[in-house]
This record gives sequence, C-alpha cells and structure tokens, in this order.
Amino acid sequence: MGPRPTLESVAARAGVSRATASRVVNGGAGVRGALVDKVRRAVEELGYIPNHAARTLVTRRTGAIAVIIGEPEFRVFSDPFFEQQVRGISRELTAQDAQLVLLWAEGPDDHTRIARYLGGGHVDGALAFSLHNDGALTAAIGRSGVPAVFGGRPDGPEAAGADVPYVDCDNRGGAREAVHHLVSIGRRRIAHIAGPRDQTSALDRLAGFHDVLPHADPEVVSQGDFTTESGARAMVELLARRPDLDAVFAANDLMAVGALRTLRERGLAVPGDVAVVGFDDMPSVAELADPPLTTVRQDIEGMGRLMVRLLMGILNHDKEAGQEGGAPVSVITPTALVRRASA
Repeated sequence: MGPRPTLESVAARAGVSRATASRVVNGGAGVRGALVDKVRRAVEELGYIPNHAARTLVTRRTGAIAVIIGEPEFRVFSDPFFEQQVRGISRELTAQDAQLVLLWAEGPDDHTRIARYLGGGHVDGALAFSLHNDGALTAAIGRSGVPAVFGGRPDGPEAAGADVPYVDCDNRGGAREAVHHLVSIGRRRIAHIAGPRDQTSALDRLAGFHDVLPHADPEVVSQGDFTTESGARAMVELLARRPDLDAVFAANDLMAVGALRTLRERGLAVPGDVAVVGFDDMPSVAELADPPLTTVRQDIEGMGRLMVRLLMGILNHDKEAGQEGGAPVSVITPTALVRRASA
C-alpha cells in the first residue's frame, strides 16, 4: 500500500496551489468553476480523504448534527415510529454529507448534559422530537445557541411566541377524518384512546375527535401513552364504562393494536361489534394487525427528511429551503385515511 495522498499531491495533480486545493476541498469560496472541477477530479483519482480538523478550521462547521429524542432508550428501540423517523433523518443527513449524533433526553439531568454538549461546538445544529411539554428540553436546546428544528409542534412557555421551526403532520385534521369515517359507516357510540397529555400530537388528535363529536361524554375518552399495553388497558376501561360502544379511534397504531387485543379477549368481533381506527400507518404494525388496521397515514420517514432539509436551509441561510423574510418556516404535512378491515 502506497503513502496516503496529501493535499499537496491533490494540488500537484490538479495544477493549482495548495491554498486553492484547500479552499475547494474544505468548502471555501472564491475559486473558479474550472479549477474546482480539476481539484475534485484529482481528489477522486488519488482517493484523497480530507482532514476533518482542517475542514472545521476553514468552514467553522463540524459536519455533525445532533438528533435528540425525548424518550427512554428502551422505548425508542421498541416503537417502530422512532425507527422510521430516525431512518428518514439518517438518509437525508447522509445525502447532505453530514454525520448523525444520537442523544437521549430522559430527564432533567440529561437536559443539562445536552445543553452543555450542544454549546460546546461539537455539532452544527440539532433535530429534536418526541418532546414533552414541560418546556425544559426546548429551553435547554435554546440555551445552547445552536440552530434547531423540532419534530412535532413544540409547546410550553419556552415555545410560546417564539419562532421555533418544526415539522409536523396535520394531527387535528387527520383525527377529524378518522372520526368522520366512523360516523359515515354508521357508528354512533364512538370512544377515543388519547395519547399523553404532555405531547401536542396527542392533544391535537383529541381536539380533532371533539371537533366531530363536540358533545361527547368525557367517559368515552380514556388515556394511554402511545404504547400497546396502554391501549389494551384503555380499552378495558372504556368497555367497563360503556359496554355498548361500537367504535374506537386510537391516537396511534400501537394503542389501536392493544385495543384489538382486548376486544379479541372479550370475544368482540372487529369490525362487526366494534370498529377500530388508528393513527400513523406504520406498515409493520397496521398491515400485520388482526384484522389489518384502518388508520390515518402520516409520512413519518418523509418528515424526518424534511427536518434535515429545513435545518440545512437555516444553516446555509437558504431563503427558499429554510427562511422566509429572515424567520424560520415550519412545515405541516398532510394526512390521509387508509381503509383496511378494522373499520
């Protein structure tokens, strides 16, 4: 194996000065297009690998993006929602030649650690999702001073009135469509399994339920935490309160699957006795449910990609991709009802 190619050898092969080669390799400006092409061709021919530390000195960029998830590690690896969102983020970061640094945020000690890490110049920006609305994590990210984009609409005092860029789906509209569908197939005693009250997605889906059924009895709403087990427990509670209910809208697919399990254990047919609709349309959950789940689709992986594009637009001061009149632009993606056998 020969010696590792150097920046000097790239410059010699391209017929330019070392300074010019450095500017091209490390993303600097002010080099004519023809010379840029020569340097890039030399890099490819020689197999030159840029020195990361040198690139950081020139560009003042680390090439790394922190991805912060406001959930315990075990929850992230057991819920396919997170796998899909991280996959979208990872694929887009790879396309943008950036590295992913994964950070967990399980409690106040983690918030302090994350703020210190972000503020230490280790990353260029941050992506954060599955936030819980005490405002502490949002505040910690804000204190760090790094640009950030959130997955899901942030809430709490730290986000109120602030230009906090985020990517979310139309949670409220999707919930309305789910409940309208249940009404359209003749269901009249409709219940809701709600998600955690400290997350805006769950609150928006609950609001969508009430948009269609504004006079619904509070007893037809039971609380879950987006896990299968909580959906099963909530379904037990709903049947105890209202044994004659004929439909349930669950705020995510995992809770809907838990509801299906309870209904099956009680000997109730789906959709004959009780129709069930979920939210997310995760193929590994909705399509494999018994029966296959009617649900509201959101583009989870696509939203992860959009988060990266929005952040990169902000980092690069690209008004089309991430700025409008100097203020970050948030994105709300559409949802769509996917009809299967459960409703």
